[in-house]
Order: sequence, then structure tokens, then C-alpha cells
Amino acid sequence: MKKHLVRIALGLVVVLVFTGHATGHFPIPFVDRLENIVYDARLRLTMARDVDARIVIVDIDEKSLAVEGRWPWGRDKLGAMLDQLFDHYKVGIVGFDIVFAEHDESSGLRTLRELGERQLRGDPQYQAVLKQLAPQLEYDRVFAEKLKNRAIALGYYFSQVRSEDGKGRASGVLPKPVLPAGTFKGRNIPFISWSGYGANLEEFQLAAATAGHFNPSPDDDGVTRRVPMLVEYNGAYYESLSMAVIRLGLGMPSVVPGFPPDRSWSRDYAGLEWIEVGSVRIPVEKFVTALVPYRGKERSFKYLSATDVLHANAALNDLKGKIVLVGTTAPGLNDLRATPVASVYPGVEIHANLIAGMLDGSIKQRPPYVLGAEVALLLFSGIGMALLLPMVNPLQATLLAVVVFGAVFATNLLIWTKADLVLPLASGLLMIAVLFALNMSYGFFVESRAKRQITGLFGQYVPPELVDEMSKDPGAFSMEGESRELSVLFTDVRGFTTISEGLDPKDLSRLMNEFLTPLTRIIYKHRGTIDKYMGDCIMAFWGAPLHDSQHARHAVLAGMEMHRVLAQLQTHFKEKGWPPIHIGVGVNTGRMSVGNMGSEIRLAYTVMGDAVNLAARLEGITKQYGVKMIVGEATRAEVPEVVFRELDRVRVKGKEAPVAIYEPIGLAGEIESDLQHEVKLWGQMLKLYRGCDWDMAELQLINLTKVNPGSGLYAVFLERISHLRKNPPEHGWDGSWKFETK
Repeated sequence: MKKHLVRIALGLVVVLVFTGHATGHFPIPFVDRLENIVYDARLRLTMARDVDARIVIVDIDEKSLAVEGRWPWGRDKLGAMLDQLFDHYKVGIVGFDIVFAEHDESSGLRTLRELGERQLRGDPQYQAVLKQLAPQLEYDRVFAEKLKNRAIALGYYFSQVRSEDGKGRASGVLPKPVLPAGTFKGRNIPFISWSGYGANLEEFQLAAATAGHFNPSPDDDGVTRRVPMLVEYNGAYYESLSMAVIRLGLGMPSVVPGFPPDRSWSRDYAGLEWIEVGSVRIPVEKFVTALVPYRGKERSFKYLSATDVLHANAALNDLKGKIVLVGTTAPGLNDLRATPVASVYPGVEIHANLIAGMLDGSIKQRPPYVLGAEVALLLFSGIGMALLLPMVNPLQATLLAVVVFGAVFATNLLIWTKADLVLPLASGLLMIAVLFALNMSYGFFVESRAKRQITGLFGQYVPPELVDEMSKDPGAFSMEGESRELSVLFTDVRGFTTISEGLDPKDLSRLMNEFLTPLTRIIYKHRGTIDKYMGDCIMAFWGAPLHDSQHARHAVLAGMEMHRVLAQLQTHFKEKGWPPIHIGVGVNTGRMSVGNMGSEIRLAYTVMGDAVNLAARLEGITKQYGVKMIVGEATRAEVPEVVFRELDRVRVKGKEAPVAIYEPIGLAGEIESDLQHEVKLWGQMLKLYRGCDWDMAELQLINLTKVNPGSGLYAVFLERISHLRKNPPEHGWDGSWKFETK
């Protein structure tokens, strides 16, 4: 944990930044834009993609303009269309996504009256005809009459346009507010407020059953994802067109703000989470807006050309009992908007989607309290990843990030579809990606630098796989001197001087390369550290710089494998005309100093101490005993799985205390019975030898020579017994033999 503190700290800073964004303390505009993109993607992924037959759009489209003439049409024509809708088609409700803010002068009545007041003032016949025709030519009055006693909701809009005196510009007459001023006194509810409006003429507003605003609430990217259900003007509150249509269909119930029963957990929490109109509950967001539940792309509802309705050319079943919205898709009439499902989308269909969502109860909820859910998600997943990612390798980190990413996405999508709850997703996914990228980058740039440093320090001594292990915790390794228990190995070529004299320099160089390379690989294979090459000699040690609890075992197995590999190379050497190569190996275990040692001019990572010197002496006396490898007593004690035979007790040059020396025979369970018998006979001989029973010891050696005639070891002891007979050792002899040379 300690070595990962920097990465963990950086990860927690990332979590803090994203949590600060969620709470509004550190706004990150990019995350907000990404949240919109992710919201749109979820919406497109889960939308119904069918046609809702309950709502029909009577479209003032290009076909209608071509047949009926340019817009605006005369109010008489619109009145006739209402007659067709209610009397012929028997529709249920009509909502206008159109505002009638100006008087209709298209009948020419004004001109006729001016003639009657001037040029034809004295013409009684003209005056009589004018009086008779006037009621039919008062198109506004005619249209107002058509509005009366019918389930019709007019549309209007609010604006922030101000006149020269600084007041909001207003035209027409607003409907009565659905909630009076002061309704939300004492509550911190951020309504969208307006300074002006463009509403319908007074006679239309008085005649119609109701009216609602059709203002969208586009986000900063210009996309319409929500519509305010209630807006504030002069302290009072006005409903949207879609909500007005729903209320009209339900018999105009009162608008009831919805608050959760327990508000004690936050004084600043506004608490307005839904609006009830009769049996319909409309979830609202922070600014009392409702998310538009888009069913699909354009024409998710039945579209009928207005001219076909006007002339009764539409099928009766397409309209009977339906909710009708009158709007326009004709280019140039300015009612096309950008939405999550299309960059150009009819504004009238936005209201249709809202009405359908209210009827189905499928409007997504994003109440203010989801902030707590977002913060909890960020903290839970973020802190977990910040703590875990530094602890695992890159593959595991990738799998962890993918699993957490997938779990967050799947959980969010499940809540979206099953609970209609919109939980923020982009911030969580982006945080996971940033934490993953941070850890991977840290590992690449920082830890790879540490690995390069470790490689630079130890790469010439230890195998690459050990460098990889060391790079995981580079702080744990240094080249400063320290005392450790290690195992050290020396090898030397027998008769190297003679070999070198018989070869030219190039052949000698190639021979040494082909001899030293496989032996070095064996040392690396057994996790050893190359100390140095000294001509034909290799010095290696185990247990540093990387700790190795089995350093003695690895050193012994490496020495044994060297002889096996070298035996296989003899045929290759012979083919090249090179002499055979034989080596002696000495291994010893003990406490020694390890680290960078040398002068200010040159340093080397090496080992020093009595245990090292003894290993060198052991290698040197292998030829004295006619064996390939000798290990010290401490080494033998650390490797119980290898069968050894004790060769002797010796006093090597520089040490007065005798030490037992051993020859490794092989791994237990792999030694043939004949060899086991030979080792047993040798043990018996050694006991006789140390007991100064020269005759019996000699007899045993003669028997051993018959078993293994080529053993130089037996010849050595036969010669030594002959010497000791002539020069008996002192009383109390411990059976040791002293070597005066290295």
C-alpha cells in the first residue's frame, strides 16, 4: 500500500474533482456536454419507435399551403376546419401550437366599411347589403364562435423581449394562471421567469376552454430535451400547452404541486418533484421542467395534411375520439427544432410526445435528490478504483475498469428503463476512464522509468525476469552495501592455460562465448545474479538484489545443470576442432556483504566475506578430489531434496577451523540403486578413515574402485592413507585435511 500512495492520492484527487463537479463546486462544462450526449444515447437506445394512434397532428404542411394559399390563413378557414374536426370527425380535444395574436383583416370588411363611411355613405342599398354581410366577414368573431363550448386549448409564448421603457413587451391576453402568486412562498424553487409574452387576442382567449405556453427549454447546445411545465410571470404560474391539453381531457382538475413527505434532510431542498393534474402525475426537474419522452424520430404520431381535414378527405377513423394538435412543418414557418432524435424536428411533435408520456406515465424523472445518488456513485466506484487499480497489474486493471464501467452502465440503464429515473452517467463513466488512464499512464511513465533505473543498475547482473519483479517495487532495491545470508558460486575451467595456448585468439574468443553463454543462461534460469567473469571463471550469487528464500537450492541446482549442459556441448566442441571443456564448481552459503564496491572511478555490484572466499577455495579443490562440484556444509543443510555425500573435512588456506565439504549426487528419488550403494560404501569408508583404521578403510576403497574404476576421489584417499600410515596424525585427530594452496 505504501509504495502506491502517490497513485492512490492522485486517484482520490480525480474522485474529488468529479464529486465537486456533481455538487456544483467545480463545474466542468465538458462533463455537462458529455452528459447530454450520453442522455441522448440512452434515449435513442430505449425509445419505443412505434406510432401512437391516440394523438394526431393536423399539419399545415407544404401541400396545405399549395392548396389553401400562404400562411396565415383566414380565420374563417380555421373555423371551418374546427367544424370539420368536431362535427364531422368527432375528435376529442384540439390543441393549437399556434398563437393568434393579430386581427384578421383578410375578409376585406374594413375596406368595405371605409367605403360605406365615405364614398357610399349615402347609398342605402350598399349599407343594407353591408349590414347583412358584415357578420359573415368578421372572421375573428366567427373564429371565436367556433372556439366556444369546444375542448380547445390555444397556444401562446413567453419572451424576454423588452420595450424601450425596459418593461417586458406583451401582446394579447394571457389565460388565468393555474396557480396564483405566493403559492410557493418560502420554498426555494427556481422557476423559469419571463418578462413578456405573445398571447392570443382577448376574444379568442375568452372563448377557448384553456391555453398553454409552448416555450421549450433548450440546453446550451441548442437541443430541446425538456419543456417547462410551469413558468412564472409577474409572480403567478402558467402551465404548458401539453399540460393544458391533459387537464382539458380530464375535465380541468386543479394543478397540485407534489412534494415528498419528509423535507427535514435538507433545508435548501426545494422539494418540488412532481405536478398532479387529476390522476396524472408529471415528474419535474430542478427548473420545473419535464423531460420529453421521445417515442422515436419524426412522425411517431399520425400526420394529416390540414387541407385534407378541411375538405374531409381524411379517413374518419384516423381522427375520431383522438387528441388533435394543429401545427406546422412547412419550411419557413419557424417551428422546427433540434432534438436528441433529430437535428430538425417539428415543434408540434414535441408537445405530442409530452402528452403521450403524461398519459402513459413514462416521463423520465430527474428530481433534485438524484444529486445524492450521483455523489454516492462517484464516491463508491471512484474510491474503490483509486484504491484497487494501483494494486493490480495492467491486465487486471483493464478487467477491473471494464467490469466497473459495465456495472455502472448496466445499473444506470436498468434504473432508466425500470424506474424511469435519470441518474447522471457521463460523470461516472468519465471518472472511471480517467482513473484507468491515470493509472496506466503512471505505470507507463513513472514505473517504466523506475524499471529503466532498475535495469540500468541491475540489468547487467540479473536476468530480465528478475528485473521485472524488482521494478514492481523499485524503492525496495538499492546498490548500497548491506549484510545478508546469500549463496555464492564459482566455476573455473580445468587446464584453461593449456587450452588457450592451443587455439588462435579468434577461436579462443568463440570458444569462450559458446561456453560462457549457456552457463550464464543457467544462472539466470535459476534466478542468480552474475557477479563477474574472470577470464574462464564465472562468479555468481543468489539472494540479492532480489530476496530469495531458496538461494542455496537455486545455486546447487544451477551448478549441477552446468555439468549436464557442458557434457552435451562436448560433441559440438569436437566438431569445431576445439578441446573438451571441463569445469569445477564450488558453492557456499553464509553471511556476506553485498552492494556497490570499488573506487570512486569504478564500482561493481559484488559480494565479499569469508563465505565468499570459502566458495572460491571449494571450487579450487574440486580437482584435488577428482569431483565436479563441492558445496559447503551450510549449503548442504539448506537443500534437503538433494542427496550429498560428504567428501572430507578440510582446512583451506586462510581458515583454521575445519569445514565439512560435500559433493551433490542428484535429486532424491532420481538416483539409481547402484549409485546409492556406492554412496553408502563411501560413508562407511569415511568413518573407518576418520577412526584411523587404515587397513579396513583401504579395503573399502579397493572395493569402491572396483565399483567405479574411473573415480579420482578413491585414488586420492588411497594415496592419503598410504601417507598417513607413514606419518600418523596426532592423538585426537578430527579427520580433517589441510590445504596449503588456494
